[in-house]
Amino acid sequence: MDTVGDFLTRIRNAAMARHEKVDVPSSRLREGIAKILQEAGYIRSFKVADDGKQGLMRVYLRYLKNGNPAIKRIQRVSRPGKRIYLKSKEIPKVRSGYGLAVLSTNQGILNGEDAAQANVGGEFLFQVW
Repeated sequence: MDTVGDFLTRIRNAAMARHEKVDVPSSRLREGIAKILQEAGYIRSFKVADDGKQGLMRVYLRYLKNGNPAIKRIQRVSRPGKRIYLKSKEIPKVRSGYGLAVLSTNQGILNGEDAAQANVGGEFLFQVW
C-alpha cells in the first residue's frame, strides 16, 4: 500500500471539500511531510495523538482569504511501481520556484531547495503548488 499517496489523497480530497481538518494514521514519514508542508505554508498545523495503536495525526488545512485552498495541486511523483531517485543537481524547480518538491533523503524528509543546498539527493516523493 502506498502510504504517502494515501496521505496526499486525503489532504487533496479534504481541501476540495473545504474541510477544516483531516485525520490520518500517523507515521514518522507522514509527520515529516506534514512538517515540510507547514513550514512552506500549505497547511496551518498538525497534531499527533496517541490512540494506543499506530497513532492519529490531525492535519489542519489552510485556506486563502478568497476561500480557496492554499494547495492548488499536490501530485505524487515517485510511486511503489516506479521509484524516482534524483541527484542533488537534478532536483527540479517546481512551477519556476513557486511550488515545492519534497524528497526523502538520508537526512530525512527535505524540500528540494534544502536538499540542493545540503548537496543530497533522494527519492522524489511529490510536488505541490
